[in-house]
Amino acid sequence: MSIRFRQIHLDFHTGPAIPDVGCDFDATEFAQCAKEAHVNSMTLFAKCHHGHLYYDTKSPARHPGLRHGLDLLGEQIEALHSVGIRAPIYISVQCDEYAANTQPGWRAVAADGRLVGGGPTQSNSFGGWHILDMSSPYADYLADQIVEVCKKFKPVDGMFLDMCWDQESVSRYATDGMLKLGLNPDEAVDRKKYAHHVALGYMARYKKLIEDQHKGKKIPVVFNSRSLSNLVEEAKYLRHVEIEALPSGGWGYMYFPINVRFARNFGLPTLGMTARFHKGWADFGGLKTDAALLYECTQMLSQGSQCSVGDQLHPRGILDKAAYELIGRVYSHVEACEPWCSDAKPCADIGVIFVPEDGFQVRPGGGIEGVVRALQQLKHQFDFLPPTGSLTGYDLIIVPESVKVDAALTKKLKAHLKAGGSLLVTGHAALDEAGKPIMSELGVACSGVSPYTTTYLRFDRAIQKGIAEADHVMYEQGLRLTPLRGSESLGRVVEPYFERNWRHFSSHAQTPYDKMSRYSIAVQKDRVITIAYPIFTAYASHGNLPYRHLIAQAIDRLLPDPLLRVGGPSFLEASVLRQGSRHIVHLLSFAPQRRTQNRDIVEDPTPIIGVPISLKLPQMPQRVYLAPEGKEMAFTYEAGRVSVKVTHDRGHVMVVFE
Repeated sequence: MSIRFRQIHLDFHTGPAIPDVGCDFDATEFAQCAKEAHVNSMTLFAKCHHGHLYYDTKSPARHPGLRHGLDLLGEQIEALHSVGIRAPIYISVQCDEYAANTQPGWRAVAADGRLVGGGPTQSNSFGGWHILDMSSPYADYLADQIVEVCKKFKPVDGMFLDMCWDQESVSRYATDGMLKLGLNPDEAVDRKKYAHHVALGYMARYKKLIEDQHKGKKIPVVFNSRSLSNLVEEAKYLRHVEIEALPSGGWGYMYFPINVRFARNFGLPTLGMTARFHKGWADFGGLKTDAALLYECTQMLSQGSQCSVGDQLHPRGILDKAAYELIGRVYSHVEACEPWCSDAKPCADIGVIFVPEDGFQVRPGGGIEGVVRALQQLKHQFDFLPPTGSLTGYDLIIVPESVKVDAALTKKLKAHLKAGGSLLVTGHAALDEAGKPIMSELGVACSGVSPYTTTYLRFDRAIQKGIAEADHVMYEQGLRLTPLRGSESLGRVVEPYFERNWRHFSSHAQTPYDKMSRYSIAVQKDRVITIAYPIFTAYASHGNLPYRHLIAQAIDRLLPDPLLRVGGPSFLEASVLRQGSRHIVHLLSFAPQRRTQNRDIVEDPTPIIGVPISLKLPQMPQRVYLAPEGKEMAFTYEAGRVSVKVTHDRGHVMVVFE
């Protein structure tokens, strides 16, 4: 069963103190509102975080404010199906207030003996939810609810199981489980290992339960709130990957472009999830700007993903008219783009080795954010790859400073070079545990870590191109690299008079530069470049343009004929997708601005004016045009590249090479 492009995730976390749940629900109006907003799939609630049920059931967990005899979920599903809209079903997993209150022994217990989740007076944040222990009988309680929902509404269009992280616990159930596996509840590493074991166990169990209820039919099942770093072992439990990433709700505008480039490489469809809210979930009365929602949805399309927009239904069962007018304006554009997005696969000539951090909704930052910012601004096409993944098909492999290169990865990198590929290594990724270069192909000698926290970059003239002839400050500590015979230095490190400390310092900030050292800022040997600094971390942390310049010059040397070249401003995003014999270049022209202390706002799309595009294609296309409007474009084809200039007045356009 394929997933759809224009989805709504309709939250309905409704506390038991709400007395009039669903009292104004009108099936016809509900379906018509969704239909007019160009929605073709809407996830509906069977059970919310409060642990209450919204369908016809004899369970005492049925919401006390839901009118007797009203099967709200059943009527919602029937209404949507009547107009051709799918209706996957939502069930909360580890958040269940009703179960926690009626069976307090089922709650997770922290290592210090405290119950996990909110205390008696907490109610205003995520910390207010009580967290259940999935090694307790609650897992069976939840299984019964899943079976009941499947029986009542099968065939279901999908199941969205939420709040599924690895929850550590030392409850009597968890302790007994750890001891049976030979694990020690006193050890943090064993508690973490057991939590992961429990999560994998219930994922396998619930997936099988759902499919058994459908006689083995492959039902789309999502286990949300799990770290995408687990996809290497958890993809087998999924039919697609949903990436919850509300930019205004704490995820930021870097979370989705980082994670989609990793998630899309596991052979599963991907779905991006933002929301219509000005802030985060349950922001009643908060509406995002048209430009922001358009940017977020078209960014999903540009990365080969379908779209989901989060909303929350008012307790009385009425969809917010203004919210669906906003969604409809954006989804009308998404619908018009679908013929060029369906089954379109992202193209990339750069693979970046990626070791995601553990945990869900890890804040973007560090080297991986620097990779996305730099390469996105330079308009390069790249994927994130696990160290265990295949490097086949990529002209250039980048190993950023956050990666520890082991023997297995070293072997793969050597094979990549032997097959004619190129390699860029940065910072400590260039060294093994003994502090020696990971392989002779780097062509460098290392004299350890620089004793100076801050040094200066003096570019060689061959790579200075367009950057000021100056000694540019480097705020991050680097390695002392020198080129071996047959290698080329791309610039020299200028060291300060002394390391700034309380014994001796000068002025307000870093110590001024003194003299050029013998150490290189970067070294090239054949098709390998090693940068002495954690350059991607430096760029993410400081945004100093000479850092991006060094990255750009290194890539230009290693990838002289990239898949795509694009002019225009640095905030312009460009991506290449392939759909059969078509190649589609998405251009996104939006500029998020930090307008509050912690929130980026997108209010206006920026016109695209005379932006040059050059795409590498093995043969001349028959036609080039703008989609979805179909406007024909003049183009040239020379030396295996097709070139056009694009002008467009909206923030998103597709250039189709057919």
